[in-house]
Amino acid sequence: MTLFGERVPRVEDARLVTGEGRFLDDLGQDALEAAFVRSPHAHARIVDIDVTDALDVEGLVAIYTHEDLEGRAAEPLPLLIPHPTLTHGRTPYALAKDEVNHVGEAVVMVVAGDRYAAEDVCDRIRVDYHLLPPVVGIEASRGGGRLVHDDVPGNVAAVMVQETGDADAAVDAAPRSLELDLAIERSASTPLEGKGVVARWDADDRSLLVHTSTQTSTSVRQAIAAKLELPVDRVEVVTPDVGGGFGVKIVHPWPEEVLVPWAARRLGRPVKWTEDRREHFVSSAHERGQLHHVRVGYDDGGRLLGLSVRFWHDNGAYTPYGLIVPIITSTQLLGPYKVGAYRVEFTSLYTNTVMVTPYRGAGRPQGCFVMERVMDAIAADLHLDRTVVRERNFIQADEMPYDQGLVFQDGRPLIYDSGDFPATMARLKDLVGWDDFPAFRDRARAEGRRVGIGLACYVEGTGVGPYEGGHIRVETDGTVVVSTGLTSQGQGHQTMLAQIVADELGVPFERIRVTTGDTRRFKYAVGTFASRTAVMSGSAVALTARLVREKALGIAAQALEADPGDLEIVDGHVRVKGAGGGTVSQVDLGAVAVLANPLRYAFDEAAGRATQFAAPADPDVAPVGPGEAPGLEATGYYSPTRSTFANGMHAVVVETDPDTAEVRILRYCVVHDCGTIINPMVVEGQIHGGVAQGVGGALYERIEYDSDGQLLNASFMDFLMPYATEVPTVEIDHLVTPSPLNPLGVKGAGEAGVIPGSAAIAAAIEDAEGITLTRMPISPSELFHLRKERLVEPVETTEGHT
Repeated sequence: MTLFGERVPRVEDARLVTGEGRFLDDLGQDALEAAFVRSPHAHARIVDIDVTDALDVEGLVAIYTHEDLEGRAAEPLPLLIPHPTLTHGRTPYALAKDEVNHVGEAVVMVVAGDRYAAEDVCDRIRVDYHLLPPVVGIEASRGGGRLVHDDVPGNVAAVMVQETGDADAAVDAAPRSLELDLAIERSASTPLEGKGVVARWDADDRSLLVHTSTQTSTSVRQAIAAKLELPVDRVEVVTPDVGGGFGVKIVHPWPEEVLVPWAARRLGRPVKWTEDRREHFVSSAHERGQLHHVRVGYDDGGRLLGLSVRFWHDNGAYTPYGLIVPIITSTQLLGPYKVGAYRVEFTSLYTNTVMVTPYRGAGRPQGCFVMERVMDAIAADLHLDRTVVRERNFIQADEMPYDQGLVFQDGRPLIYDSGDFPATMARLKDLVGWDDFPAFRDRARAEGRRVGIGLACYVEGTGVGPYEGGHIRVETDGTVVVSTGLTSQGQGHQTMLAQIVADELGVPFERIRVTTGDTRRFKYAVGTFASRTAVMSGSAVALTARLVREKALGIAAQALEADPGDLEIVDGHVRVKGAGGGTVSQVDLGAVAVLANPLRYAFDEAAGRATQFAAPADPDVAPVGPGEAPGLEATGYYSPTRSTFANGMHAVVVETDPDTAEVRILRYCVVHDCGTIINPMVVEGQIHGGVAQGVGGALYERIEYDSDGQLLNASFMDFLMPYATEVPTVEIDHLVTPSPLNPLGVKGAGEAGVIPGSAAIAAAIEDAEGITLTRMPISPSELFHLRKERLVEPVETTEGHT
């Protein structure tokens, strides 16, 4: 029986929910502990560091500044994804050299017997700063009056333009046009577990074992080896259970991932660091902040003729991840639509704030918000149903694959591989009861209630390359060991990958053991991000399982004296198809693994198993064929031609309180297309989690800086997140249009839930209130003030002025 598409319960959950998980802070109980002196200023030069008062703290082991670092460890951290238009890329040092550029930048590293002593030492270290004027926010940065980096004119990291056709001319010539200014504020991933590192140096063989809470263990391994100038085979990185990542743990390496191993080697003792909550807010990464100016031209029926977008992206103080976020915004903004001529120009700007790297959705929520606000504005201008305007602009199913004429984040053409957007819209309208909502609104109004409905559509590029791999080994007891370099942060990878292998190899699900994020098991991978695991690692594991299957059939064919084409694997046994009677017709997969051993084995037909020869090898038995490697195992890789494109549509029903302006979500409906579904339970879990973050991004989460660059809400007391009481029950329907680009037909699902949240909720609030919303998130107090502004009607004087 196939497990593909079945709701197989997640094998990870029992261990995690019963407290058996092993997270970073559960490790390294024998290690020294590190803490950091971090800059209290957004922009300053370091004049002097005085450690005199700290030297007598009991338990102090070492104090390090940038001057103590040597070789490549003293150089700036790597620019991970260069781009031709990133003419002024800047990355930080592991410990600040000469200047700090945001509150929270690490200046001094302290190692002590425990964290308490290390923090005490940090409190006694005195750093003398010469304050510089900070640049905070896009408006301050694009003015260029103050500079974040002296050698970056106008604070401009990059300007990039992509276009198809003459968009400005198309807008100018269109029968109707609109201009909009739209904004999404800065937010942050804030996983419940922050970052952390434990490093052990083995002086005997000069090797490092590093445990780190990361999304990219193999990349961290390469980075540590390079920075510490060690042969890469002397470094192993293991990712334990990870309490959330959402993108912030993609960066490799973080300063601490260099410094903790560096200190462990220097001291000859294990060293550990665990990030506290304030550290995470002020020294990890943020995302989302963008301002957009849009010009759109369309005909009297609402069909798009031209779209011209210019936006400004706040990349914070550094650009370790290059331009990935604004590139994704600029290309994914198009959604499922044919927009006619399109021009997009973005400017990526430095500010004296925490650097920006991808957060779940990675630039797509901003693009979706812009495009869907445009569609709603067109519908309002023409007094058309909002779904009708969208339907008139959809790419049709028979137009797939559809080339949008741009270059995507992977450097390859932006070509949608599959999808049926009209069918998705039809399902969404049916699921939420779109056509029946006016009657519901009328009843609510009669009761003094304000309700509204909104929707948003999106397309999500998933499964970006360049590659992923897998290794599968069949043990002699029949256990199948699967290893992949990707990490897992709760997505259900162990379950999903085991389902693939069970189907491909014909073995019981219970006999499969999956390992992720351990470079001792698998050396080469890219990482867990960009909704790529099922597409990339799933495909790699499937291809690898086929190699193992082929080898197993070849070896079993010799034992069973049959043609490999006449064999099949069922429930972990290789058997002759349709064989019966008293003949030996099958052999356990574990016995095949024994026969594949480099030692000489024979097949006992009576027992149906393999036995080792005590005598010299029998020339009639050839466990390993010519040119074959011993063992029943294989390694395989998958590299895509280009990204796959998942898609979906969300509809939201909200109620706004007439007195307090609080927003309550009454219904949340999702229709999602991620191609072939491996495990619906896992996919729906991803959607649920994404919707929760989408609700947070629309109504609660924001990073609030003052004009001095001080983060005002660096705690969970002030950085608001939705509780379970604020996250609605999510109603889900699936549409399946398989991708033709990979062997499984799958498309990614990891970020789908969060992308259209702000757009759909803004539309629903606007429908309930009759107030145009142009920026998100929105708080009750902001909605209250918008109501007051609406009540102030313009008055025309006798002079004709207002």
